[in-house]
Amino acid sequence: MPEVVMPGDRIQAAEVLAAAGKKVILGPGLRRVDDKQVMACKSGTLHFKEPNTFWVDSYQRRYIPARSELVIGVVTAKVGDLFRVDIGAPEQASLSYLAFEQASKKNRPDVNLGDLLYARLVVANKDFEPELVCVNSSGKKGKLGVLNEGFVFNCSLNLARLILREDCPLLNALTKEMPFEIAVGMNGRIWIKAKSIKETIAVGNAILATEFSSKEQIAKLCQNIGNILYT
Repeated sequence: MPEVVMPGDRIQAAEVLAAAGKKVILGPGLRRVDDKQVMACKSGTLHFKEPNTFWVDSYQRRYIPARSELVIGVVTAKVGDLFRVDIGAPEQASLSYLAFEQASKKNRPDVNLGDLLYARLVVANKDFEPELVCVNSSGKKGKLGVLNEGFVFNCSLNLARLILREDCPLLNALTKEMPFEIAVGMNGRIWIKAKSIKETIAVGNAILATEFSSKEQIAKLCQNIGNILYT
């Protein structure tokens, strides 16, 4: 069973790895006090992924930016060469027009106010405003950039992490019933696009219904959606 931790609890397993000189990756809910001590900064269940990743799972809706996380934001303003993007955090993030693949002064990205963006956080520090880019670590666009059409909705941060887990059967079960595109933001926003409005709504409802469902219930739910749509 996952260990339940509270703010201020020391994470002994992470400290043991750090003391052995191994690299330790800390996810949401954890912070490094010094070179050796690792503490929880929020309550929830402690999780570990081989070989060296730790994080705390908890139910929350307020998003605190974390470096390298993928988020979905809304362009709210353009200030000089920067776009201001609402990512649901305490303050808006900045995005340079050069933070796109092959962008230059002559080849500017087609980004307008109100556009949805799938972006990656490169700066996430309490002393600086969040900074986004729409390229991966190799400088390629990949799936990042403007999200055209589709439907976006908000969910808990816990649900966003849940459907991205390798052991979550939701997305595999849904793709067997209907084709669709999806972008999951760690800031609790999910964008989906299916062949029709009916299918898009069905996928969205299935995602929202899985937060407190077992694997067996998820598989049955996805099958029922397929039966409703095609009968």
